[in-house]
Amino acid sequence: MHPVPILGPVNAVLIVSGQPDLLALAPELEGAGLNATVLEPARLGEIERDFAGVLLLDLRDLSSTAIDRLAAASGEHDLVLLHVLGPEQLDRMPFDSPADDFIVLPAAPGELRRRVERALYRRHGIDTENFVRSGALTIDLANYRVTVAGEPVVLTFKEYELLRYLAMNAGRVSTREQLLNRVWGYDYFGGARTVDVHIRRIRSKIEIHGHTFIETVRNVGYRLVASG
Repeated sequence: MHPVPILGPVNAVLIVSGQPDLLALAPELEGAGLNATVLEPARLGEIERDFAGVLLLDLRDLSSTAIDRLAAASGEHDLVLLHVLGPEQLDRMPFDSPADDFIVLPAAPGELRRRVERALYRRHGIDTENFVRSGALTIDLANYRVTVAGEPVVLTFKEYELLRYLAMNAGRVSTREQLLNRVWGYDYFGGARTVDVHIRRIRSKIEIHGHTFIETVRNVGYRLVASG
């Protein structure tokens, strides 16, 4: 069986559970502008390494061996991880858990949504209104708009996607290969020069009035810095 082709934006939520109480909360996430998909626990190992969304992992459905295996591999995934627990599991939650947060079910209405939003903000800088901010740069994820110091910037779709990915990983270096895979996809056969050309075009549009946002890391790739 092929890996689950879930390589969408960070607002993609993958619910790994077979429990009705958690699955019933999916509409709550959809109402927050999150794209929720359910995955059977038996298919946990099929998640692509480059999945960068939110993983809701229901520990009530997993063996301790499966949980340990996920913890060991968590560094390979650029994702937001939330554990879902039952009341009897709370005392066994390890202090060194790789999870960004956890929730105990049953929970108050809206709690799951708030925890997911908070974890997204801590990891990627996305606030509750779906904005990513880095210095004078603001990206409106809901409306695909970019502004610098309040001034609108017109980008092509690929330029926007590339800038969005860098902004959501601000401060971290992304190689050209990572950017090709995340923005253009695995089926794209263009070379690293494609990334360089798009970065140059983005810089010409956003690095105005003395603002600097994208740093070149020699022989490695690029990262977005909040020096604007």
